[in-house]
Amino acid sequence: MSQRLGAAAIRELAASPSLGHALRSLAGSPYREAAADSSLADAQREVASALLWNLRVLAGWLPPAGARLLRPLAAGFEIANVEALLKSFSGASSPPRAYRLGALGTAWRRLERADSADAVRRVLAASSWGDPGAGTAWGVSVGMRMAAAARTAEVGPARTWAEGRAALLTAREMFVHGRVLPAPVRHRAADVLGDRALKAVGFRDFRDRLPAGARWAVEGVGDPADLWRAEARWWAVLGRDAEDMLRGAAYGPVPLVGAVAALSVDAWRVRAALELAAHGGGPMEVFDDLVG
Repeated sequence: MSQRLGAAAIRELAASPSLGHALRSLAGSPYREAAADSSLADAQREVASALLWNLRVLAGWLPPAGARLLRPLAAGFEIANVEALLKSFSGASSPPRAYRLGALGTAWRRLERADSADAVRRVLAASSWGDPGAGTAWGVSVGMRMAAAARTAEVGPARTWAEGRAALLTAREMFVHGRVLPAPVRHRAADVLGDRALKAVGFRDFRDRLPAGARWAVEGVGDPADLWRAEARWWAVLGRDAEDMLRGAAYGPVPLVGAVAALSVDAWRVRAALELAAHGGGPMEVFDDLVG
C-alpha cells in the first residue's frame, strides 16, 4: 500500500534528533503536509488528516454499502470534532479546524451547528450515535467512544478489535478514573462485553469475567496502571491482523477492513514516532515496546 510510510521508515523517524528533523524527512511521504516548522500537535493532526483523506478516497471508490461499512471504522474523526466543539463552548481556546468527514460523517453536519453541550447531546440522541446519557464533555466523549465500539463490533471482520477496544475503554473509566458509566454507555458496554463483566467488583474480576473475544486485550494485565501497555498491544494486534487480511481474499469486506486498519496503524505509529522525535529521539526500546 503506497499510502503508508512503513515500519522501517517509521522507526528511523522515531530516532530523529528533533521534531524538525523528523518532519523534514516526511517530505515526499504520504504525510508530507506536516510542515517542517509545525508544532508537535499540528504535525500529528496533519498525519491524522492524511489518514482521513485516504479513507475518504477509499470510500469514494466503493458502492454506498461499502462506504457505510467504513463509517464506524472512521468514527474517531467525528468524535475528535465533537470533543473540540465541546471545548470551544468554554471559551478556553480556539478549536482546531474540524476534520472534513464527507461521506464518513454520521451526524456532524447537524452537530457542528450545536451551540451547547445539551444541544450536542440532543443531536446525538436523535442519530445512530444514540444518547450518551450525559451532557458533559466527558459524558459525550465516553458515550461516543463506546457507541463507536458497539457499531464497529457489527462489522464482522473488526468485531474482536471492537470488543478489545470496549474492554480497554471500560477498564480505564471504571478502574483508573473510578467513574460510574452513564446508563446508556453501560448498556452499550454490556451489549459488547456481557453484563457479567460490568458487575465486576475490581479490575482483575472484570478481566476474568470478559468474554474471550474481549479478554485478549487485557490478558496479563494485573494492575489498571499498566493499561497503557495493553492499549499499545491493541494497536500491535491490529497491525498484524491487518497484514493477514491484506494477504487474503482480493475482494469483499475482509481486505477492505484490513486496508483501513493498516492505514490507521501506520498513522498511529507515525504520530508516536513524532512524539519521540520531539523529545530528542528514542530510546528505541521505548518505541519498540510501544508499537509491538
